[in-house]
Amino acid sequence: MATGLDTQRLDSVFQSRPDILEDIHKAADSPSRVQLFNKIASFVYEQIGDQPSGTSLKRRRVDIEPSRNGDAQNGTAQTTTEDVANENILLEIKDISVSIPQRKKFELCFTPKHIYGRAPGSTAPAPGIVYAWKDIEYAFYLPVPEKSQVQHNYVLFPRNSYSLSKSSTPTVEPLVFTVSSGAPKPGSIGGPNAGAASSVSDSYTTLFHWALNKCLQAAGNSVQIVAADPAKFHSKVRQPHRPKEPAVHVKAFRGSKDGYLFFLDNGILWGFKKPLLFIPLDRIAAISYTSVLQRTFNMVVEVFTGEDGDNETTEEIEFAMLDQEDYGGINESYVARHGLQDRSMADQRKAKRELAENAKGKKDGDGEGEDANGHVGEDGMTELERAQMEAEQQLQDEEDEDEEDYDPGSEGESEGSGSSSEEDDDEDDAEGDEMEDEDDELGEEEE
Repeated sequence: MATGLDTQRLDSVFQSRPDILEDIHKAADSPSRVQLFNKIASFVYEQIGDQPSGTSLKRRRVDIEPSRNGDAQNGTAQTTTEDVANENILLEIKDISVSIPQRKKFELCFTPKHIYGRAPGSTAPAPGIVYAWKDIEYAFYLPVPEKSQVQHNYVLFPRNSYSLSKSSTPTVEPLVFTVSSGAPKPGSIGGPNAGAASSVSDSYTTLFHWALNKCLQAAGNSVQIVAADPAKFHSKVRQPHRPKEPAVHVKAFRGSKDGYLFFLDNGILWGFKKPLLFIPLDRIAAISYTSVLQRTFNMVVEVFTGEDGDNETTEEIEFAMLDQEDYGGINESYVARHGLQDRSMADQRKAKRELAENAKGKKDGDGEGEDANGHVGEDGMTELERAQMEAEQQLQDEEDEDEEDYDPGSEGESEGSGSSSEEDDDEDDAEGDEMEDEDDELGEEEE
């Protein structure tokens, strides 16, 4: 019955989804279904406009959210799924379990500009699972909690994929996929770089670290993959599934959702339920504790959320029901080590963030990239050195102002203290004279 299908219109409408076309042909096994599929194709065709066959989808393209966000900031043209599909695939790794943004097994494809997921047997990127290398802001490699077999999640955060403010919502979702500790199956690696990848395919970890780092570097992105280090932080709570292995996560609720906190070198990550949250260290104003009970406590993270020059705006993010056994490790091994127990070090963290943002802004600006890249200006300093000096000078000026406002008299009468010291010296001299007189008297008696 497939001959009764309006193949020309179906091909025009579903040109970029050969998998759908194939399913339609398989399911069109009765006149009623053929009629239904033709009606659907006619309706969609009318919605996109009466255009020449084979060009409708070229004129009506689906925008990719991550690329749209990144390009909107730079004022460049939007990238489309067709653009990505036409890129040369450098490497493809099959049968990878993706949990965010969709929970499904995909083939992960690496191109010079993007990483994207593709349904098995398809040639087009899966909607919503396309990420530009240049947009990746953070990358993590973290163990999957509470699994008897060792598994790890790779987490890629593109720009605008997390929000520290309750009033804003992320416009894109991060990419989270899981790998086992074993080696890839034979035949699961393809593409022109499959030969080079085979030399680093002893495990999924070595393969993906190599592939991700190579593509990020080639795209000019300096992001490094951050892993949890049990030597710097680990939970005191024993893992029931792998008791001999220290856990690098802490159970914590965020609202009504249970999840896990990872205390990392560059910030705090909460996962692995939607929406994932990452709090960079330079966005943390201070960390405090509430609802401290016999078995549990809550941790409150005060974060800077201000934009457009308002860097003092803060909000609080609370994580609940942390185990009391982890209080010492969190407070001493992480909070105190990074100076997060109060706001005394917040200005220094903010200055570092502003320095990096300013340097990046100079690098991206027209005609101003040379100073950011290290070229020396008229004053003999690079833009990075000049920004660092200005940040340090600002901190020094604030300290000088605090010292000028200091009134020694308010801390206790220093002059009175000096008088007391002189009186004490006089008393000591008097006592010394009395001792000499006593010695003279004793000498006379002996005579």
